[in-house]
Amino acid sequence: MRRPPHPQLLGFLEAYDRSISDLALALREIILQEAPDAAESIYQVYTVAIWFGFSGKMKDMFCYITTHAEHVNLGFPRGAALQDPNSVLEGEGKTMRHIKFRSERDLDRPFVRRYIRAAIEQVGALPGSGNGKSLVKSARGSVRKAGAKKSRRA
Repeated sequence: MRRPPHPQLLGFLEAYDRSISDLALALREIILQEAPDAAESIYQVYTVAIWFGFSGKMKDMFCYITTHAEHVNLGFPRGAALQDPNSVLEGEGKTMRHIKFRSERDLDRPFVRRYIRAAIEQVGALPGSGNGKSLVKSARGSVRKAGAKKSRRA
């Protein structure tokens, strides 16, 4: 069963070009197909970030989506420990890695779901262990379009 996006998530995504917001929502749908009972924690900071896990605790999250002006990232908190046979994981930090997506066509690559499933296995989640809820964890008053300059007032 499809889980509609939280209304505040849709509002946050309005700050981005339609292609980026559609890409983020399509990636969200793939993650929820792989983990239908996963909880999502939605953050609006310098980017829109959607974290997925089964307990609702940050330490138990298995992946996240972040939006950027020209792409969307699928990130993995323990990505450095993931097998990367397709050499698509980016990042040089101690633990986190991400895959960059620039179009919905990129989501059709067969390995995308394999990385999501591997990340779920990393946290040892059992099917049906999540609450399937969407929770907005933080919000910012005014959101300007990603990459747009602030207007000067006279």
